[in-house]
Amino acid sequence: DWSPTLCHPCSGPLLLPFILQVALAVAVNLRTFLRLQPHSNGKVCLDLPNIGIRRVWDVARLQLQDTSFLEQGDASAPTAELVEKLKEVAAFPKDCANPERAAVLAFLYLYLCICRKQRTLPSLDIRVWSELPTGAGLGSSAAYSVCVASALLTACEEIPNPLKDGEPASRWTVEDLELINKWAFQGERVIHGNPSGVDNAVSVWGGALRYQQGKISLLKRLPALRILLTNTKVPRSTKALVAGVRSRLLKFPEIVAPVLTSIDAISLECERMLGEMVAAPAPEHYLVLEELIDMNQHHLNALGVGHASLDQLCQVTMAHGLHSKLTGAGGGGCGITLLRPGLRNNQDIVITRCHLLMWPRWGLTLLQNRGLSSPAPSVWRKSKAGSGAVGGRGREAGPEQLRL
Repeated sequence: DWSPTLCHPCSGPLLLPFILQVALAVAVNLRTFLRLQPHSNGKVCLDLPNIGIRRVWDVARLQLQDTSFLEQGDASAPTAELVEKLKEVAAFPKDCANPERAAVLAFLYLYLCICRKQRTLPSLDIRVWSELPTGAGLGSSAAYSVCVASALLTACEEIPNPLKDGEPASRWTVEDLELINKWAFQGERVIHGNPSGVDNAVSVWGGALRYQQGKISLLKRLPALRILLTNTKVPRSTKALVAGVRSRLLKFPEIVAPVLTSIDAISLECERMLGEMVAAPAPEHYLVLEELIDMNQHHLNALGVGHASLDQLCQVTMAHGLHSKLTGAGGGGCGITLLRPGLRNNQDIVITRCHLLMWPRWGLTLLQNRGLSSPAPSVWRKSKAGSGAVGGRGREAGPEQLRL
């Protein structure tokens, strides 16, 4: 998690907690959806169309598996040994490191742990799909983990379905959301090993969060900012990027440590500037944010987490008076561009250039996402038809047959 400002940081592992003192993370209005349908056919089915995975297990066989290695009723940290045993349950090879299969392992972990209190494991069809690109630094795995955790906890009646008659969408209580967040974090641990917890928290709560040395707090007063989110479509590994920064820090501590200290200072200055913009945003504020974005991007390149595609994005936008930086762990994936009021023509040109480069892009407004929610059936049907849906960047739901 190297990106301190104006973005949702990637859900990769924060192996060196002293590397980054302060990070700001905000939700974007791209959504992940989950539908759960209980049945009595003795099967549990997981369908992930975005990554081309569909797995079906026989519930009776899962029931007979030796799952004594799982903690019952406790959102405890999954160990490396536990993950290896989950691979046996999933019939994956031991040396399997496919990140897409990690989503299957996270589901199995949450399903077996949360549902173990039931007399028999439930038969379910679960389908998860998303507007978020995978492996691009936007926390897609966290949104997925939040979806699965909230659906299973509700299906097993560990938490109530919050939807009430006549409401277009409902949210769980703070206590229930905290439980969802705890389980989602364990799903993230199965996928990433040692994540910071920022991604699942922002998926659950929405809005903006402040991360400092393992502590996460909600930021209640920040301005709405418009950004252009661009996917370079360059695949990257968060674990490899974090390991590279750790190696560089150990090799050149007197050089790299001051860079990290400067990134911390950029985060703090950005937080201060955003606070000033709440009351009366002025052109001068945007100029300062643009300077901070440029400095941040240069620092991230010095850490070795940049990429030629991200440099190209920065050059394209800079040529038209806009400023960009990487998001997430870097190394490809997505970059963000701050859209300053008054440069509409320039923004259209940049969007056209990105189109010519075949880069998917989205125009987004930050800080207007309300997090995890459960829509009513009518809203659910509209969302499936493509007309939008109520809810947040974690999970959207409808109540029919426990559609979550």
